Amino acid sequence: MQVNQPKDISHFHIVGINYKKTDAAIRGLYAISQDQYQQLLQTAREAGLNDLFVLSTCNRTEIYGFAAEASVLRDLLCNAASGDPQVFAELAYAKSGEEAVRHLYHVGTGLDSQILGDYEIVGQIKNAAKFAKANGAIGTFLERLVNSVLQVSKLIKNETGLSSGTVSVAFAAVRMLEKKVQDIKDKNIVLLGVGKIGRNTCKNMMEYLGVRNITLINRTAAVAEEFAGQHGLQFTPFDQMNGTLKHADVILVATNAPQPTILPAHMEGGCCKLIIDLSIPFNVAPEVRELGHVEVVNVDDLSKVQDETLQMRLSEVPKAVAIIDEHMEEFLYWFKMRKHAVVLKAVKEKLTEIHAREIKEQKNGAHYNLEDLEEVSSRIIQKMINLMAGKVRRESDKGDDYIAMISDIFETGVNQE
Repeated sequence: MQVNQPKDISHFHIVGINYKKTDAAIRGLYAISQDQYQQLLQTAREAGLNDLFVLSTCNRTEIYGFAAEASVLRDLLCNAASGDPQVFAELAYAKSGEEAVRHLYHVGTGLDSQILGDYEIVGQIKNAAKFAKANGAIGTFLERLVNSVLQVSKLIKNETGLSSGTVSVAFAAVRMLEKKVQDIKDKNIVLLGVGKIGRNTCKNMMEYLGVRNITLINRTAAVAEEFAGQHGLQFTPFDQMNGTLKHADVILVATNAPQPTILPAHMEGGCCKLIIDLSIPFNVAPEVRELGHVEVVNVDDLSKVQDETLQMRLSEVPKAVAIIDEHMEEFLYWFKMRKHAVVLKAVKEKLTEIHAREIKEQKNGAHYNLEDLEEVSSRIIQKMINLMAGKVRRESDKGDDYIAMISDIFETGVNQE
C-alpha cells in the first residue's frame, strides 16, 4: 500500500527583495504585473511546482512556495521580472522551513512593513493567494497558512494598537505636503491616477489639509469624473493633461504604469512645482529631478516621515509577536498531525484489510452471528487507531518516532522522513 506523504516543511521557501536593501527604482525592476504573474504560474506548473504564490507591492517582491531549493523559486521569479537575475541574487534574502513560515506572519501583520503596522498588506496577500489559487497554484499547506496569517492579522488589528492611528504611504504624502507647502489651500493640486492609493491620498488631503482645489486625471476618464462628482472636485481628460500640469503647484502621481507618465516635456515653461511620486516603478522620469524648478519626492522619501503614531506602534510589537507565536504553533501542530494522519489512515486501511480477510475465513468455519462479529471487530480497529493517535498527541516530542514505527510495523508504504 503506497500513500502520498505531505510535503516536507524544510522545502518551503521564501525568496525576495524589499525596501530594507533596495530603493524603489531597483524594486520596480522586479515588480510583477498580473500578466507576468500568470505566465510565472504557468511556467511553475510546467516545472511541477504547484504550491506557491507571488507577493509584489511597492515595498517588496517575494515568492513563497515549495521547491527542492530556494534557488528554484528565485530563478522562476527572475525569469518573469524585468531586472537582472544576478543583481537580484546579490540583493535577495531567502528563508526556509519554519523561518519562512514566520516571515509570512510578520509580513502579513505589518511587522515587516516599511511603515510599521501598515494594514494594506493584508489585502495584497489575500489577492496574491487568490490569484494563484484561481490558476491552480495553491495547495493545502499554503491555503491553510495564508488563512492563518489573515486571521492573525485581524486579531492583531483588533487586540493591539499596532495598526492604530493613521500612518500609510497616502497619509505620509499628506504630512509631507503639510510641512513643505505653505498656504496649500491656495495652491493648484493635480492628482494623476485615481486608483486606490490615489483616492486615499485625495481623501486624506481633503480631510486633514482642508484642500478642495484638486484636479483629477485618469486614463479612464469616467473613473476620474465619478470620483470628482462625489467629492466636488475638478477633472481633466488624460489627453488634455499638459495644460493642467503646466499650471499645477503640486502634482501627485499614482498611476503605477510600467513606464514614466511624467516627462520633462510636461514641465516646460511652468511654475515651481512639488511632485510626489507614489508609484512603483517610478512614474516620474529621472530627468525631471534635474529641472531646477521642480522638486520630486518618491515613496522611499515618504518612508522617512516619522511621528508619534509610529512610536506608539513600536510599543505594541511584543503583543503582536506573542499572538503570532501562539497561532504559528497551532499551524505547525496542524501540519505535523496532518502528516501523522496520513500514516494512521493507512494503518486503519491495513487493519480493515486484515479484518475483511479474517471475516471471509470465518464464513467457511464455525457457526457465529456475522453482524455481531463485524460490529465488534470494527470497534476494535477504531479503538486501536484512537490509542495510537492519543499516544502520539501526548508524547509530541516522540511523535515522529512512534508514527514511523507504526508505519513500519504495518508496512503502509509511507516514507516517513
